[in-house]
Amino acid sequence: MYPTKYHKPGSVPDAVALLAGSEGAKVLSGGQTLLPTMKQHLAAPGDLVDVRGIAELNGISAGDGTVTIGAATRHMDVATSADVKAHIPALAALASGIGDPAVRAMGTLGGSIANNDPAADYPAAVLGLGAIVVTSKREIAAEDFFQGMFTTALEEDEIVTAVRFPVPKRAGYSKFRNPASLYAMAGVFVAETGGAVRVAVTGAGEDGVFRHDGMEAALSSDFSAGALDGVSISEDGMLSDIHGTAAYRANLVKVMAKRALANAG
Repeated sequence: MYPTKYHKPGSVPDAVALLAGSEGAKVLSGGQTLLPTMKQHLAAPGDLVDVRGIAELNGISAGDGTVTIGAATRHMDVATSADVKAHIPALAALASGIGDPAVRAMGTLGGSIANNDPAADYPAAVLGLGAIVVTSKREIAAEDFFQGMFTTALEEDEIVTAVRFPVPKRAGYSKFRNPASLYAMAGVFVAETGGAVRVAVTGAGEDGVFRHDGMEAALSSDFSAGALDGVSISEDGMLSDIHGTAAYRANLVKVMAKRALANAG
């Protein structure tokens, strides 16, 4: 085993100070990715900074046309929140379908988007709703936050503290699960918000979550599944692996988009 120091700061400034003062320190939130990689010796942080007990990183609030969710809020809490169900039911539904009950009981919103796994669910909601990622330093628009597979705009001593989701007119999410991992092989979040339509795709792209201009243009004039019939989903940039070819995933994207529209009503 390799030596690791465990820290449990009581505030965001304390957590940031620990990160800044230790080379290679990692933030521990739900631990659903970090701990397995440590067990497999694929990661060996000298310091673990556990942020789950920081009060300001937990909780959900709604008001002024937004739903704000603390970074350390668990998936199960998002899935069962009365505020989320009332204002953005598609987000509650997305959270209820992440992993299995054990994962939902431990995994957190902030941990998911900071890791930016290309098959994760939350990035699709953040990008699809045009959310704002609030950190210990600044506020980052969704388009600027996600920068490629497992890559975000976060600096080494920067922590996600919350995400502000604008309440859409309507929204829906659908994904095709890998039967073993339960990750999205293709997941599509569709939202009509602020007079525009946004379509975010996760699980299918080589560079992680992305918006699809063609589907957005089609749905802007006709928010229905039929509007997508004439939209071409290119194989270029799609993942191709043992679970599915690029062509297979391109087809899944259109199918999941239509199901997301049905879920949006």
